[in-house]
Amino acid sequence: MTITKKGTSQIEFILLMACLMSIVALSIDTILPALNPIGLSIGTVNQNENQLLITMIFLGLGLGQLIFGPISDSFGRKPVVYIGFTVFMLASFLCIAAPNIKIMVIGRILQGIGLSASRSISIAMIRDRFEGDYMAKIMSFVVTIFILVPIIAPTLGKFLLDNYGWESIFYSQLLFGIVVLCWFWKRQPETLPPAYKKKFSMAIFINGSKEFIKYRSAVIFTLISGLATGSFMVFLSTSQHIFEVQYGLVDQFPYIFGALAFSVGMATFTNGTLVVRFGMKKLVTIFSIVFSLTSLLYISMFYGETNPSISILILFLALQFFSVGFLFGNVRSLAMQPLGHIAGIGAAINGFISTIMAVPIATFIGSFVETTALPLFIGFAACGLGSLLLLLFVKKPIY
Repeated sequence: MTITKKGTSQIEFILLMACLMSIVALSIDTILPALNPIGLSIGTVNQNENQLLITMIFLGLGLGQLIFGPISDSFGRKPVVYIGFTVFMLASFLCIAAPNIKIMVIGRILQGIGLSASRSISIAMIRDRFEGDYMAKIMSFVVTIFILVPIIAPTLGKFLLDNYGWESIFYSQLLFGIVVLCWFWKRQPETLPPAYKKKFSMAIFINGSKEFIKYRSAVIFTLISGLATGSFMVFLSTSQHIFEVQYGLVDQFPYIFGALAFSVGMATFTNGTLVVRFGMKKLVTIFSIVFSLTSLLYISMFYGETNPSISILILFLALQFFSVGFLFGNVRSLAMQPLGHIAGIGAAINGFISTIMAVPIATFIGSFVETTALPLFIGFAACGLGSLLLLLFVKKPIY
């Protein structure tokens, strides 16, 4: 364990960055078991409208990155985290008091904008302290801890829903955020050196965007990231309907979701070892193929049929998300590879484009998930095949 001259030890730094990221996962995954009760409370007519409570927070996350990323390069990392959490806190109270779906959606978008600060700034702070392979190693540890949240969050949400009502879920998110924020304020020093601060201006966005599109690989892997994020987002937004409504597994849903989240975590952890041996491009190609073939196999077996047994569905979904676990980190790293000289705005543009792509993908596919899970796998197949097509346009060979 190494210790800097001031501030946190390396282990404490990893835990703190993981907790900053975890507020995002907690805000998304804890409300999954409560989508129907929330919908009844705010008077939604169509159950598919409840999916907006998941997809719209991602819209806010995408928009917020464009705001907070460049600002943090000018004014420092810590002030931006404080501003973001203030927005998140006010938005959470708006969600709790929302009288209808429109106000609730506005609250969720604002929550996402606020949370984008902690998510993007935590990555920036890791980059401030580490670089190269060691940064990748630190990121692997952070993500391994972070993935524990989606595993336990739905179970926590179900417990709070059953015992204290859906509003308590939002209060629990606020409580966790306050604890992490106090820890962050007390123990974490500013990581951006004064010499690296840049004068804030709109030219940062314009020049950064022009520079970004010069690199074909950055654009292509950003688009692939959008397809992968869209695939995962459509599952997040429809999983409650599939397991609770189509299968009637209301009590079991949190545990099923946790098991599937564990498959993503296992893939992310395994990727840390395999990527050194095989390389990012090769793994992206292999698991894009696996993702596509798994989807096509499900479609060929169950097209025009009713849902298969729950064990079969879970098996297919586990294979899908094990593949996604290899795509998430690798495609983002590949997109960022030529952008080291504009890392801040480059990461913001990458996150914005991939998220803005994912929201309509998830909304469109999710609107068809009514009586069976088949539309979910048709959407997966389209995203997977689209990714393989995009890989053909990468300038350098994949292998």
